[in-house]
Amino acid sequence: MSGVWGWFGGSSTQKKKDSPKNAILQLRSQLEMLQKREKHLQNQMDEQDAIARKNVSTNKNAAKAALRRKKQHEHTLEQTSAQISTLEQQIYSIEAANINRETLLAMENAGKAMASIHGKLNIDKVDETMEKLREQHALGEEIATAITSAPIGEPIDEADLEDEMAALEQEQLDNQMLSPSVPISDEVHKLPTVANGEIKQKQPAHTVEEDEEEEFRKLQAEMAL
Repeated sequence: MSGVWGWFGGSSTQKKKDSPKNAILQLRSQLEMLQKREKHLQNQMDEQDAIARKNVSTNKNAAKAALRRKKQHEHTLEQTSAQISTLEQQIYSIEAANINRETLLAMENAGKAMASIHGKLNIDKVDETMEKLREQHALGEEIATAITSAPIGEPIDEADLEDEMAALEQEQLDNQMLSPSVPISDEVHKLPTVANGEIKQKQPAHTVEEDEEEEFRKLQAEMAL
């Protein structure tokens, strides 16, 4: 039963919505008929005017009758023109009212849609949400800073490094002191300094075989003399 009543209700709503459109269609149809009548009356007036002009000199009675009919058509034409003007004004008024109604209905639907979207949302809720977003953003910045600044692995003890460095230096010094071929003092004197200028290239040492060969050449030269 409710479905039937709902259908009737829906049909009534649809008829109410279509009422302005139907009224405009009916008015336009009547306007079209009146415009045709207006054109026809104007033709009748022109025709009677031509008859009166034709008989004005030869048949005055026919000319007067034509003018009388012209006046009747003219009076009817004036009424028809007034009706046309009234219909045009009514069509304009209905169209404007219909546009206003549709605009208001659209605005009401927009208001309902906005209310549905906002729901329980208010300015306090917005402020609370924005504050949470700012807190999470700050937390993200802190996490990023901690990740990029924290060293990977166990931290290195600088004191242990100094102890190991000192042990290596002592080991190197001990090895130099235990070496019998090159005294430490000689090594120090042999090191070049900037003040001494360019380091001279070390001359290669002559071997025993080269010295004997040199003496042999000298002896050959003396014998040849």
